[in-house]
Amino acid sequence: MCCGKDIEVLSRAVCISNGHLLLCHSKGVPHTYLPGGHVEFEERAADSLARELAEELGLKGKVGRFLGAVEHAYSRAGERCCEINLVFSVSLAGLNAPAAPKSMEDYIEFQWVRMAELAQCNLEPHPLRSVIPGWLSADGGVEAWASTM
Repeated sequence: MCCGKDIEVLSRAVCISNGHLLLCHSKGVPHTYLPGGHVEFEERAADSLARELAEELGLKGKVGRFLGAVEHAYSRAGERCCEINLVFSVSLAGLNAPAAPKSMEDYIEFQWVRMAELAQCNLEPHPLRSVIPGWLSADGGVEAWASTM
């Protein structure tokens, strides 16, 4: 994780099961985020997402269409952090909400949130709470870009 004058590029998954969205959170931290992680140098964003999901969940995910992006600025330990989240639809065989999947990494856990309750959950970056349903709708209905800046 970097802060300061760097911009982190992250690939994130929107995985839906039984009307629920899969979320991740770092243990001891109240907010949640979409599964995924950092895009490495010279790595395609979709490949990065498949790699991160295998590392985090031990599952091979099928990365689908690009849904949109959210730029996000926040403070961590008094330092300004900026990131770009590239969001894709993903299907993960073997995951069925509401049973929380087991994490392969000891510092994170997964949970499901009902799509009907997404606007009220603690998902960050917060614009995702309102744009994900539009991104998933048949007509798109929402700009592909959102920002907290």
